[in-house]
Amino acid sequence: MKKFPHTYVIIAFLLLLATISTWIVPNATPVSWQIFTSFGIGFTKTANIIVFLLIIGGAFWIYNSSKALDWGIVKFLGSASKLERHRVFRWLGANNIIMACIIILFSAFGALFGMSEETIAFVPIMVTLSLAMGYDKLTGVSLCFLAAGLGFAGCILNPFTLGIAQEIVGLPLFSGIEYRILIWLLFTFIGMVFILRHAKQAKKLNQIKPQSSESSFDQNQTNENHSVKGSWLSYGLVCAALILFSIFQSLDSVAITPIILSVVFISAGAYLISKGRNQYMMFLFGFTIACLIVGVIQYEWSLQQIAALFLAFAVISGISLGYGGSKIAKEFLEGAKDMLSAALVVGLASGIIVVLENGGVIAEMLVALQANSGGNSEVGTLGLMYGVQTLLNALITSGSAKAALLMPIFGQVSDLVGLSLQTTVTAFHIGDGFTNLLTPTSGVLIAVLGVAKIDFVDWVRYIWKFILLMCIIGFLVLLPTLYFNLPGF
Repeated sequence: MKKFPHTYVIIAFLLLLATISTWIVPNATPVSWQIFTSFGIGFTKTANIIVFLLIIGGAFWIYNSSKALDWGIVKFLGSASKLERHRVFRWLGANNIIMACIIILFSAFGALFGMSEETIAFVPIMVTLSLAMGYDKLTGVSLCFLAAGLGFAGCILNPFTLGIAQEIVGLPLFSGIEYRILIWLLFTFIGMVFILRHAKQAKKLNQIKPQSSESSFDQNQTNENHSVKGSWLSYGLVCAALILFSIFQSLDSVAITPIILSVVFISAGAYLISKGRNQYMMFLFGFTIACLIVGVIQYEWSLQQIAALFLAFAVISGISLGYGGSKIAKEFLEGAKDMLSAALVVGLASGIIVVLENGGVIAEMLVALQANSGGNSEVGTLGLMYGVQTLLNALITSGSAKAALLMPIFGQVSDLVGLSLQTTVTAFHIGDGFTNLLTPTSGVLIAVLGVAKIDFVDWVRYIWKFILLMCIIGFLVLLPTLYFNLPGF
Protein backbone atom coordinates (compact mmCIF):
# COMPACT_ATOMS: atom_id res chain seq x y z
CA MET A 1 0.00 0.00 0.00
CA LYS A 2 1.33 3.42 -0.98
CA LYS A 3 2.49 5.43 2.00
CA PHE A 4 1.17 8.97 2.18
CA PRO A 5 3.39 11.81 3.39
CA HIS A 6 3.18 13.21 6.89
CA THR A 7 0.77 16.10 7.48
CA TYR A 8 3.74 18.41 8.02
CA VAL A 9 5.09 17.45 4.59
CA ILE A 10 1.72 18.18 2.96
CA ILE A 11 1.65 21.62 4.59
CA ALA A 12 5.23 22.32 3.50
CA PHE A 13 4.33 21.40 -0.08
CA LEU A 14 1.29 23.70 -0.03
CA LEU A 15 3.41 26.49 1.42
CA LEU A 16 5.89 26.05 -1.43
CA LEU A 17 3.08 26.20 -4.00
CA ALA A 18 1.73 29.35 -2.39
CA THR A 19 5.17 30.94 -2.57
CA ILE A 20 5.61 29.98 -6.23
CA SER A 21 2.20 31.47 -7.04
CA THR A 22 3.36 34.88 -5.84
CA TRP A 23 5.98 34.79 -8.61
CA ILE A 24 3.53 33.63 -11.30
CA VAL A 25 0.31 35.56 -10.66
CA PRO A 26 0.38 38.95 -12.48
CA ASN A 27 0.75 42.04 -10.25
CA ALA A 28 1.43 39.89 -7.17
CA THR A 29 4.31 40.64 -4.82
CA PRO A 30 6.94 37.87 -4.98
CA VAL A 31 7.67 36.19 -1.65
CA SER A 32 11.12 34.73 -1.01
CA TRP A 33 12.81 34.55 2.40
CA GLN A 34 9.55 35.77 4.00
CA ILE A 35 8.36 32.19 3.71
CA PHE A 36 10.20 31.50 6.96
CA THR A 37 8.68 34.43 8.84
CA SER A 38 5.21 33.34 7.73
CA PHE A 39 5.25 30.58 10.32
CA GLY A 40 5.63 32.99 13.22
CA ILE A 41 2.92 35.27 11.85
CA GLY A 42 0.70 32.23 11.29
CA PHE A 43 1.08 31.17 14.91
CA THR A 44 0.12 34.69 16.00
CA LYS A 45 -2.97 34.76 13.77
CA THR A 46 -4.22 31.41 15.11
CA ALA A 47 -3.11 31.89 18.72
CA ASN A 48 -6.70 31.60 19.99
CA ILE A 49 -7.17 28.17 18.41
CA ILE A 50 -3.74 26.96 19.53
CA VAL A 51 -4.33 28.04 23.13
CA PHE A 52 -7.79 26.48 23.07
CA LEU A 53 -6.36 23.19 21.83
CA LEU A 54 -3.79 23.03 24.61
CA ILE A 55 -6.39 23.89 27.26
CA ILE A 56 -8.86 21.32 25.91
CA GLY A 57 -6.11 18.70 25.96
CA GLY A 58 -5.21 19.47 29.57
CA ALA A 59 -8.81 19.69 30.74
CA PHE A 60 -9.92 16.37 29.28
CA TRP A 61 -6.76 14.64 30.45
CA ILE A 62 -7.63 15.55 34.02
CA TYR A 63 -11.32 14.76 33.61
CA ASN A 64 -10.74 11.43 31.85
CA SER A 65 -8.61 10.21 34.74
CA SER A 66 -11.89 9.83 36.66
CA LYS A 67 -13.31 7.44 33.98
CA ALA A 68 -16.67 9.12 34.63
CA LEU A 69 -17.32 9.78 30.95
CA ASP A 70 -16.81 6.11 30.09
CA TRP A 71 -19.14 5.14 32.92
CA GLY A 72 -21.78 7.62 31.80
CA ILE A 73 -21.72 6.45 28.20
CA VAL A 74 -22.05 2.79 29.24
CA LYS A 75 -25.04 3.72 31.40
CA PHE A 76 -26.56 5.71 28.55
CA LEU A 77 -26.15 2.90 26.02
CA GLY A 78 -27.54 0.41 28.49
CA SER A 79 -30.67 2.52 28.86
CA ALA A 80 -30.91 3.14 25.11
CA SER A 81 -30.70 -0.57 24.33
CA LYS A 82 -33.98 -1.04 26.21
CA LEU A 83 -35.70 0.86 23.39
CA GLU A 84 -35.21 -2.17 21.16
CA ARG A 85 -37.88 -3.98 23.11
CA HIS A 86 -40.31 -2.07 20.90
CA ARG A 87 -40.69 -3.31 17.34
CA VAL A 88 -40.25 0.07 15.64
CA PHE A 89 -37.07 0.91 17.55
CA ARG A 90 -35.73 -2.60 16.98
CA TRP A 91 -36.30 -2.20 13.23
CA LEU A 92 -34.66 1.23 13.09
CA GLY A 93 -31.93 0.37 15.58
CA ALA A 94 -31.43 2.22 18.87
CA ASN A 95 -27.92 3.33 17.87
CA ASN A 96 -29.19 4.72 14.57
CA ILE A 97 -31.84 6.73 16.39
CA ILE A 98 -29.25 8.11 18.82
CA MET A 99 -26.86 9.09 16.04
CA ALA A 100 -29.64 10.64 13.94
CA CYS A 101 -30.72 12.83 16.85
CA ILE A 102 -27.13 13.95 17.48
CA ILE A 103 -26.63 14.79 13.80
CA ILE A 104 -29.82 16.87 13.67
CA LEU A 105 -28.85 18.69 16.87
CA PHE A 106 -25.36 19.70 15.73
CA SER A 107 -26.57 20.53 12.23
CA ALA A 108 -29.16 22.84 13.78
CA PHE A 109 -26.44 24.47 15.89
CA GLY A 110 -24.41 25.12 12.74
CA ALA A 111 -27.40 26.54 10.87
CA LEU A 112 -28.73 28.73 13.68
CA PHE A 113 -25.64 30.27 15.26
CA GLY A 114 -22.72 29.10 13.16
CA MET A 115 -21.23 26.44 15.45
CA SER A 116 -17.71 25.67 14.25
CA GLU A 117 -14.85 26.03 16.75
CA GLU A 118 -17.22 24.98 19.53
CA THR A 119 -17.39 21.44 18.11
CA ILE A 120 -13.81 20.86 19.32
CA ALA A 121 -15.11 20.58 22.88
CA PHE A 122 -17.64 17.90 21.88
CA VAL A 123 -15.25 15.70 19.90
CA PRO A 124 -13.95 13.67 22.90
CA ILE A 125 -17.52 12.86 23.94
CA MET A 126 -18.67 11.85 20.47
CA VAL A 127 -15.56 9.76 19.79
CA THR A 128 -15.93 7.95 23.11
CA LEU A 129 -19.62 7.36 22.43
CA SER A 130 -18.89 6.12 18.92
CA LEU A 131 -16.26 3.66 20.09
CA ALA A 132 -18.55 2.43 22.87
CA MET A 133 -21.26 1.69 20.29
CA GLY A 134 -18.77 -0.33 18.23
CA TYR A 135 -18.01 2.23 15.51
CA ASP A 136 -14.83 4.19 14.81
CA LYS A 137 -13.37 7.64 15.49
CA LEU A 138 -14.39 8.94 12.08
CA THR A 139 -18.01 8.27 12.99
CA GLY A 140 -17.62 10.15 16.27
CA VAL A 141 -16.09 13.21 14.59
CA SER A 142 -18.77 13.16 11.90
CA LEU A 143 -21.58 13.20 14.46
CA CYS A 144 -20.60 16.66 15.65
CA PHE A 145 -18.05 18.33 13.35
CA LEU A 146 -19.37 17.15 9.98
CA ALA A 147 -22.98 17.65 11.04
CA ALA A 148 -22.29 21.20 12.23
CA GLY A 149 -20.48 21.94 8.96
CA LEU A 150 -23.48 20.83 6.91
CA GLY A 151 -25.70 23.03 9.04
CA PHE A 152 -23.25 25.89 8.58
CA ALA A 153 -23.68 25.56 4.81
CA GLY A 154 -27.48 25.38 5.17
CA CYS A 155 -27.28 28.59 7.19
CA ILE A 156 -30.82 29.33 8.41
CA LEU A 157 -30.03 32.18 10.81
CA ASN A 158 -26.23 32.22 11.11
CA PRO A 159 -25.40 35.87 11.94
CA PHE A 160 -21.69 35.47 11.23
CA THR A 161 -22.09 34.66 7.52
CA LEU A 162 -25.69 35.13 6.40
CA GLY A 163 -26.32 38.15 8.63
CA ILE A 164 -23.16 39.98 7.59
CA ALA A 165 -23.58 39.14 3.90
CA GLN A 166 -27.18 40.37 3.79
CA GLU A 167 -26.27 43.53 5.67
CA ILE A 168 -23.48 44.37 3.19
CA VAL A 169 -25.69 44.01 0.09
CA GLY A 170 -28.68 45.72 1.71
CA LEU A 171 -31.10 42.80 2.12
CA PRO A 172 -33.51 42.41 5.07
CA LEU A 173 -31.86 40.40 7.82
CA PHE A 174 -32.45 36.63 7.47
CA SER A 175 -34.82 37.11 4.52
CA GLY A 176 -35.31 34.11 2.23
CA ILE A 177 -35.46 31.81 5.26
CA GLU A 178 -38.18 29.57 3.77
CA TYR A 179 -35.96 28.18 1.02
CA ARG A 180 -32.94 28.03 3.32
CA ILE A 181 -34.83 25.74 5.67
CA LEU A 182 -35.44 23.35 2.76
CA ILE A 183 -31.74 23.50 1.84
CA TRP A 184 -30.76 22.76 5.45
CA LEU A 185 -33.14 19.79 5.63
CA LEU A 186 -31.71 18.39 2.40
CA PHE A 187 -28.07 18.80 3.48
CA THR A 188 -28.78 17.28 6.89
CA PHE A 189 -30.60 14.28 5.42
CA ILE A 190 -27.82 13.54 2.93
CA GLY A 191 -25.21 13.87 5.67
CA MET A 192 -27.19 11.57 7.95
CA VAL A 193 -27.36 8.88 5.26
CA PHE A 194 -23.60 9.17 4.66
CA ILE A 195 -22.67 9.00 8.35
CA LEU A 196 -25.01 6.13 9.23
CA ARG A 197 -23.85 4.17 6.19
CA HIS A 198 -20.21 4.61 7.19
CA ALA A 199 -21.02 3.69 10.80
CA LYS A 200 -22.59 0.42 9.64
CA GLN A 201 -19.54 -0.42 7.54
CA ALA A 202 -17.14 0.54 10.33
CA LYS A 203 -18.92 -1.75 12.77
CA LYS A 204 -18.58 -4.68 10.40
CA LEU A 205 -14.89 -3.99 9.81
CA ASN A 206 -14.01 -3.41 13.46
CA GLN A 207 -16.03 -6.34 14.73
CA ILE A 208 -16.12 -4.59 18.08
CA LYS A 209 -19.06 -5.21 20.36
CA PRO A 210 -20.19 -2.29 22.53
CA GLN A 211 -19.97 -2.77 26.26
CA SER A 212 -23.21 -4.16 27.60
CA SER A 213 -22.29 -4.42 31.22
CA GLU A 214 -20.88 -2.15 33.85
CA SER A 215 -18.54 -4.68 35.38
CA SER A 216 -15.53 -2.52 34.68
CA PHE A 217 -17.08 0.25 36.76
CA ASP A 218 -17.42 -1.03 40.30
CA GLN A 219 -19.70 1.51 41.98
CA ASN A 220 -18.72 0.38 45.47
CA GLN A 221 -15.04 0.70 44.68
CA THR A 222 -15.70 4.11 43.11
CA ASN A 223 -17.36 5.36 46.25
CA GLU A 224 -14.51 4.05 48.40
CA ASN A 225 -11.98 5.94 46.30
CA HIS A 226 -14.19 9.00 46.10
CA SER A 227 -12.74 12.11 47.69
CA VAL A 228 -15.82 13.61 49.35
CA LYS A 229 -13.78 16.49 50.66
CA GLY A 230 -12.54 17.37 47.18
CA SER A 231 -16.04 17.21 45.70
CA TRP A 232 -17.51 19.44 48.37
CA LEU A 233 -14.66 21.90 47.92
CA SER A 234 -15.21 22.09 44.16
CA TYR A 235 -18.95 22.36 44.74
CA GLY A 236 -18.46 25.30 47.09
CA LEU A 237 -16.12 27.08 44.67
CA VAL A 238 -18.53 26.73 41.75
CA CYS A 239 -21.48 27.84 43.87
CA ALA A 240 -19.59 30.94 44.99
CA ALA A 241 -18.59 31.77 41.42
CA LEU A 242 -22.16 31.36 40.15
CA ILE A 243 -23.62 33.50 42.93
CA LEU A 244 -21.09 36.27 42.31
CA PHE A 245 -21.74 36.14 38.57
CA SER A 246 -25.49 36.36 39.16
CA ILE A 247 -25.01 39.39 41.40
CA PHE A 248 -22.83 41.17 38.85
CA GLN A 249 -25.41 40.44 36.16
CA SER A 250 -28.32 41.60 38.32
CA LEU A 251 -28.40 44.97 36.59
CA ASP A 252 -28.59 43.28 33.19
CA SER A 253 -31.82 42.21 31.55
CA VAL A 254 -30.46 38.70 30.95
CA ALA A 255 -29.68 37.98 34.61
CA ILE A 256 -32.35 35.26 34.74
CA THR A 257 -30.09 32.76 32.95
CA PRO A 258 -27.19 32.76 35.47
CA ILE A 259 -29.75 32.60 38.29
CA ILE A 260 -31.31 29.49 36.75
CA LEU A 261 -27.87 27.92 36.28
CA SER A 262 -27.01 28.70 39.91
CA VAL A 263 -30.20 27.12 41.23
CA VAL A 264 -29.68 24.00 39.11
CA PHE A 265 -26.07 23.52 40.21
CA ILE A 266 -26.67 24.25 43.91
CA SER A 267 -29.62 21.88 44.14
CA ALA A 268 -28.46 19.03 41.90
CA GLY A 269 -24.75 19.18 42.76
CA ALA A 270 -25.21 18.52 46.46
CA TYR A 271 -27.51 15.57 45.80
CA LEU A 272 -25.18 13.96 43.25
CA ILE A 273 -22.13 14.23 45.50
CA SER A 274 -23.92 11.92 47.91
CA LYS A 275 -24.62 9.47 45.08
CA GLY A 276 -20.97 8.99 44.10
CA ARG A 277 -18.05 10.37 42.16
CA ASN A 278 -19.19 9.26 38.70
CA GLN A 279 -22.59 10.89 39.04
CA TYR A 280 -21.13 14.18 40.28
CA MET A 281 -18.35 14.23 37.66
CA MET A 282 -20.85 13.58 34.86
CA PHE A 283 -23.04 16.37 36.18
CA LEU A 284 -20.02 18.68 36.35
CA PHE A 285 -19.22 17.98 32.72
CA GLY A 286 -22.83 18.40 31.59
CA PHE A 287 -23.07 21.67 33.48
CA THR A 288 -19.93 22.93 31.72
CA ILE A 289 -21.46 22.14 28.34
CA ALA A 290 -24.64 23.96 29.37
CA CYS A 291 -22.56 27.02 30.29
CA LEU A 292 -20.82 26.77 26.92
CA ILE A 293 -24.12 26.79 25.02
CA VAL A 294 -25.54 29.67 27.08
CA GLY A 295 -22.32 31.63 26.72
CA VAL A 296 -22.20 31.27 22.94
CA ILE A 297 -25.89 31.96 22.31
CA GLN A 298 -26.69 34.59 24.93
CA TYR A 299 -23.36 36.27 25.66
CA GLU A 300 -21.75 35.78 22.23
CA TRP A 301 -18.61 34.18 23.63
CA SER A 302 -15.57 33.87 21.44
CA LEU A 303 -12.96 31.12 21.61
CA GLN A 304 -11.14 33.02 24.38
CA GLN A 305 -14.12 32.84 26.75
CA ILE A 306 -14.71 29.18 25.91
CA ALA A 307 -11.04 28.43 26.62
CA ALA A 308 -11.37 30.18 29.98
CA LEU A 309 -14.43 28.04 30.77
CA PHE A 310 -12.53 24.80 30.11
CA LEU A 311 -9.52 26.00 32.06
CA ALA A 312 -11.84 26.47 35.04
CA PHE A 313 -13.34 23.05 34.29
CA ALA A 314 -9.86 21.52 34.42
CA VAL A 315 -9.10 23.01 37.83
CA ILE A 316 -12.52 22.14 39.28
CA SER A 317 -12.25 18.56 37.96
CA GLY A 318 -8.85 18.15 39.59
CA ILE A 319 -10.13 19.47 42.90
CA SER A 320 -13.15 17.15 42.70
CA LEU A 321 -10.82 14.17 42.27
CA GLY A 322 -8.87 15.17 45.36
CA TYR A 323 -5.79 16.33 43.44
CA GLY A 324 -3.46 18.88 44.92
CA GLY A 325 -2.13 21.86 43.01
CA SER A 326 1.01 20.07 41.80
CA LYS A 327 -0.97 17.03 40.66
CA ILE A 328 -3.41 19.20 38.71
CA ALA A 329 -0.54 21.06 37.04
CA LYS A 330 1.24 17.81 36.15
CA GLU A 331 -1.87 16.18 34.67
CA PHE A 332 -2.78 19.34 32.77
CA LEU A 333 0.67 19.53 31.19
CA GLU A 334 0.44 15.88 30.15
CA GLY A 335 -2.80 16.59 28.32
CA ALA A 336 -1.48 19.79 26.74
CA LYS A 337 1.59 17.92 25.55
CA ASP A 338 -0.67 15.35 23.93
CA MET A 339 -2.23 18.18 21.86
CA LEU A 340 1.06 19.89 20.96
CA SER A 341 1.43 18.25 17.55
CA ALA A 342 -2.06 19.33 16.46
CA ALA A 343 -1.43 22.84 17.79
CA LEU A 344 1.76 23.10 15.73
CA VAL A 345 -0.08 22.02 12.58
CA VAL A 346 -2.67 24.77 13.10
CA GLY A 347 0.03 27.42 13.28
CA LEU A 348 2.06 26.05 10.38
CA ALA A 349 -0.96 25.78 8.09
CA SER A 350 -1.86 29.38 8.81
CA GLY A 351 1.52 30.36 7.34
CA ILE A 352 0.17 29.41 3.90
CA ILE A 353 -2.53 32.06 4.20
CA VAL A 354 0.04 34.63 5.32
CA VAL A 355 2.13 34.05 2.18
CA LEU A 356 -0.89 34.39 -0.13
CA GLU A 357 -2.13 37.51 1.62
CA ASN A 358 1.26 39.22 1.75
CA GLY A 359 1.94 38.28 -1.86
CA GLY A 360 -1.35 39.79 -2.98
CA VAL A 361 -2.52 36.57 -4.66
CA ILE A 362 -5.97 36.64 -3.06
CA ALA A 363 -6.53 40.26 -4.03
CA GLU A 364 -5.58 39.52 -7.65
CA MET A 365 -8.02 36.60 -7.72
CA LEU A 366 -10.87 38.90 -6.71
CA VAL A 367 -9.87 41.54 -9.26
CA ALA A 368 -9.88 38.89 -11.99
CA LEU A 369 -13.32 37.69 -10.86
CA GLN A 370 -14.79 41.17 -11.13
CA ALA A 371 -13.14 41.88 -14.49
CA ASN A 372 -14.22 38.66 -16.22
CA SER A 373 -17.80 38.21 -15.03
CA GLY A 374 -19.59 40.98 -16.91
CA GLY A 375 -20.15 39.02 -20.12
CA ASN A 376 -21.38 35.82 -18.48
CA SER A 377 -24.97 34.59 -18.26
CA GLU A 378 -26.78 34.40 -14.93
CA VAL A 379 -25.97 30.69 -14.61
CA GLY A 380 -22.34 31.27 -15.60
CA THR A 381 -21.92 34.15 -13.16
CA LEU A 382 -23.59 32.18 -10.38
CA GLY A 383 -21.30 29.22 -11.03
CA LEU A 384 -18.25 31.48 -11.10
CA MET A 385 -19.09 33.12 -7.78
CA TYR A 386 -19.94 29.78 -6.18
CA GLY A 387 -16.70 28.25 -7.45
CA VAL A 388 -14.57 31.16 -6.24
CA GLN A 389 -16.20 31.03 -2.81
CA THR A 390 -15.72 27.26 -2.60
CA LEU A 391 -12.03 27.49 -3.52
CA LEU A 392 -11.41 30.53 -1.34
CA ASN A 393 -12.25 28.45 1.73
CA ALA A 394 -8.81 26.90 1.40
CA LEU A 395 -7.29 30.36 1.79
CA ILE A 396 -9.61 32.19 4.19
CA THR A 397 -11.45 30.02 6.70
CA SER A 398 -13.29 32.78 8.57
CA GLY A 399 -16.83 33.13 7.22
CA SER A 400 -17.17 36.67 8.54
CA ALA A 401 -13.90 37.74 6.91
CA LYS A 402 -14.94 36.24 3.57
CA ALA A 403 -18.30 38.00 3.77
CA ALA A 404 -16.64 41.37 4.32
CA LEU A 405 -14.16 40.68 1.51
CA LEU A 406 -16.39 39.10 -1.11
CA MET A 407 -19.90 40.50 -0.79
CA PRO A 408 -19.10 44.03 -2.01
CA ILE A 409 -17.58 42.45 -5.15
CA PHE A 410 -20.30 39.81 -5.52
CA GLY A 411 -22.96 42.51 -5.17
CA GLN A 412 -21.48 44.55 -8.03
CA VAL A 413 -21.09 41.46 -10.22
CA SER A 414 -24.74 40.52 -9.59
CA ASP A 415 -25.91 43.96 -10.67
CA LEU A 416 -23.95 43.67 -13.91
CA VAL A 417 -25.81 40.52 -15.03
CA GLY A 418 -29.14 41.12 -13.28
CA LEU A 419 -28.68 38.36 -10.72
CA SER A 420 -30.79 38.40 -7.55
CA LEU A 421 -28.82 39.58 -4.51
CA GLN A 422 -30.54 36.90 -2.42
CA THR A 423 -29.26 34.25 -4.84
CA THR A 424 -25.78 35.75 -4.54
CA VAL A 425 -25.93 35.60 -0.74
CA THR A 426 -27.12 31.98 -0.90
CA ALA A 427 -24.26 31.07 -3.22
CA PHE A 428 -21.89 32.66 -0.73
CA HIS A 429 -23.04 30.81 2.39
CA ILE A 430 -23.38 27.42 0.67
CA GLY A 431 -19.94 27.80 -0.88
CA ASP A 432 -18.62 28.78 2.53
CA GLY A 433 -19.54 25.46 4.09
CA PHE A 434 -18.26 22.30 2.45
CA THR A 435 -14.57 22.71 1.62
CA ASN A 436 -13.91 24.00 5.15
CA LEU A 437 -14.42 20.36 6.16
CA LEU A 438 -11.49 19.22 4.02
CA THR A 439 -8.82 21.91 3.63
CA PRO A 440 -5.60 21.48 5.68
CA THR A 441 -5.47 25.24 6.23
CA SER A 442 -8.57 25.10 8.43
CA GLY A 443 -7.43 25.46 12.02
CA VAL A 444 -10.71 24.07 13.32
CA LEU A 445 -10.44 20.91 11.20
CA ILE A 446 -6.84 20.28 12.26
CA ALA A 447 -7.80 20.89 15.89
CA VAL A 448 -10.73 18.47 15.66
CA LEU A 449 -8.57 15.77 14.11
CA GLY A 450 -5.90 16.38 16.73
CA VAL A 451 -8.34 15.95 19.59
CA ALA A 452 -9.75 12.78 17.98
CA LYS A 453 -6.24 11.53 17.09
CA ILE A 454 -7.15 11.00 13.44
CA ASP A 455 -4.52 11.47 10.74
CA PHE A 456 -5.38 14.12 8.16
CA VAL A 457 -4.78 11.72 5.26
CA ASP A 458 -7.23 9.21 6.76
CA TRP A 459 -9.81 11.97 7.05
CA VAL A 460 -9.30 12.97 3.40
CA ARG A 461 -9.74 9.37 2.25
CA TYR A 462 -12.97 9.18 4.20
CA ILE A 463 -14.55 12.50 3.26
CA TRP A 464 -13.38 13.72 -0.16
CA LYS A 465 -16.01 11.96 -2.30
CA PHE A 466 -18.77 13.15 0.00
CA ILE A 467 -17.49 16.75 -0.08
CA LEU A 468 -17.33 16.63 -3.88
CA LEU A 469 -20.91 15.36 -3.98
CA MET A 470 -22.08 18.10 -1.62
CA CYS A 471 -20.36 20.78 -3.69
CA ILE A 472 -22.27 19.60 -6.75
CA ILE A 473 -25.56 19.41 -4.86
CA GLY A 474 -24.83 22.86 -3.43
CA PHE A 475 -24.73 24.35 -6.91
CA LEU A 476 -27.85 22.44 -8.03
CA VAL A 477 -29.94 23.86 -5.17
CA LEU A 478 -28.96 27.35 -6.34
CA LEU A 479 -30.54 26.89 -9.78
CA PRO A 480 -34.18 27.03 -8.58
CA THR A 481 -33.50 30.56 -7.29
CA LEU A 482 -33.01 31.61 -10.94
CA TYR A 483 -36.14 30.03 -12.40
CA PHE A 484 -38.77 30.06 -9.64
CA ASN A 485 -40.44 32.85 -7.71
CA LEU A 486 -39.21 31.89 -4.23
CA PRO A 487 -40.06 33.94 -1.12
CA GLY A 488 -37.38 36.57 -0.49
CA PHE A 489 -35.64 35.95 -3.84
